[in-house]
Amino acid sequence: MGEDTQPDSGQFVAEYTMVQSIFVRQKNCLLLRADFSPLFVGYYLHLMQHALHPPQEKVETFKQLFAFFTLYVVSRPWNEHHAWTLNVKEPEKVNYFLAGSSLTQDVVGRIFTEDVRDTDVTMLYAQNICRDRETHTSVIPLNTDTPSAWVEEFFRSSEQRQARAFVGEGDVFYLLTAEPDADYDWLHELTAGRVAHIEDEEETKLLETRRFTYRCGCSAERIIPVVRAMMKDFADVLSEQGKLEVSCPRCGASYTITRDMVSGQRSAPDAC
Repeated sequence: MGEDTQPDSGQFVAEYTMVQSIFVRQKNCLLLRADFSPLFVGYYLHLMQHALHPPQEKVETFKQLFAFFTLYVVSRPWNEHHAWTLNVKEPEKVNYFLAGSSLTQDVVGRIFTEDVRDTDVTMLYAQNICRDRETHTSVIPLNTDTPSAWVEEFFRSSEQRQARAFVGEGDVFYLLTAEPDADYDWLHELTAGRVAHIEDEEETKLLETRRFTYRCGCSAERIIPVVRAMMKDFADVLSEQGKLEVSCPRCGASYTITRDMVSGQRSAPDAC
C-alpha cells in the first residue's frame, strides 16, 4: 500500500460509522445510508498495524463490499450474525471475506489472494447465525461483475426481494430494499444522484441508527487453545523453531506463539 493511500490520523473525525435506517413513505422502501470514512480508516490502520499489503485494486472492491455488507447487516434483526465469502473468478482469482453483527457493533474482513479455489462462476457463500436457531447458509452463483450488482443479485436470489445498491460521493453508500407493497417502478428508476437527495423528493422517516467499527477481537490468547488442541500438527515446528506464526482467518493479523505460551509459562500479547 503506497503512502498516498494511508489515512492521516490528524483528519479523524469520528470513531464509528453511523448507519441510518430510513423508511421512504408512499414508496414502501427501506433506505440504509452511511458515510464509511471512519470504518475505512479503521481498516487501513489494521493493515498498517499488521504490515498487511493486499493489492490496491482488490482493496477498492473490498471497501465497496464491506460497505454494502454492513448496510445489509443493519437491514436485518439485531440478534443475527452474518458472514459472506465471495469467491471471485475474474480477472484474477480472489476471495473476499466479511463478517459482522449489530450485537457486537463491529464488522471485520480480509482479502485472500493465495490458495483460492477455482470456480466456473463467481460464488457468494452467505451465513446467517442466530442463537437458538439453526445456521442458515446460502450458496449463490453471481453472473454480474461489480459489488453493487452482486448485492442486488444476492437480494433477488437469497432474500427473495428487490434491492438497489449505490456508491455515493466520498465514502457514502446507499442500500434500498423493497418492503411489502413497494413501488418497484420507482425503485428500478432510481439513480445515485436521486438517492443522495431523497429527502428533498420523498416523505421519509428515520427509524433507527446503528453504529459500527472495524474490529476482529482476535488475540494470541484465543489462538493458543487451538494450537494446544492441534499439537500433533505443530509439535515439530515448535520443537525445532521454538515458535509458530499463526494468522487470524478473519482479519489476517499475525501472532507469534511460543512454546512457553502454549505451556502456560508466558502470557499472551494484547488482542487485535
